[in-house]
Amino acid sequence: MTLFNVTVGFDLDMTLIDSRPGIHACYRALAERTGTYIDADLAITRLGPPLEEELINWFPAQDIPATADLYRGMYPSIAITATPAMPGAHNAVAAVREAGGRAVVVTAKYEPNAKLHLAHLGIEPDAVVGNLWAEAKAAALREHNAAVYVGDHTGDVRGARAAGALSVTVPTGPCDAQELAAAGADVILADLTEFPGWLSAYLGADPAAPARA
Repeated sequence: MTLFNVTVGFDLDMTLIDSRPGIHACYRALAERTGTYIDADLAITRLGPPLEEELINWFPAQDIPATADLYRGMYPSIAITATPAMPGAHNAVAAVREAGGRAVVVTAKYEPNAKLHLAHLGIEPDAVVGNLWAEAKAAALREHNAAVYVGDHTGDVRGARAAGALSVTVPTGPCDAQELAAAGADVILADLTEFPGWLSAYLGADPAAPARA
């Protein structure tokens, strides 16, 4: 196989991992611990933005920092083993490596917990950068010279565009294909099982070409 020096960024929640079961369980535990009602069923339908943006729906603003710390501290013992990989996740990262490229995870999730998920599932990217959302992801994508960013949310599209990277999307999270297209996604795949074939075609077409004409 011809090898190419390409870096591909991946989002984590609902792109590489199905974090709904673990996050649901963690929200329920947080509600019990704090005595505050949280609709966990609703919360897991809008994954993607930072934790604090969800907590503000259930807690007073002044309590958000401490509550976020509590949630993140509870998370490893509750959410990691409950969270499976998304179909095609392992092969998607492997496809980048097999093509001679680098795979970088850039996520809004608290970075230590993101690394725990990946280690538990045996997904081994070349780098993991956490605590970045939407356009803020562009800094990490540019630092790693990512030509492609793969995500499931309109925020991921904005991050890719801000970095000058090709926005490849999968409607496996809260945003459907129409929303992703409207946000400016360059490529919409059904899920990550389609990614290795897409990557092969992309690299075969012109791996040195800019992300956009």
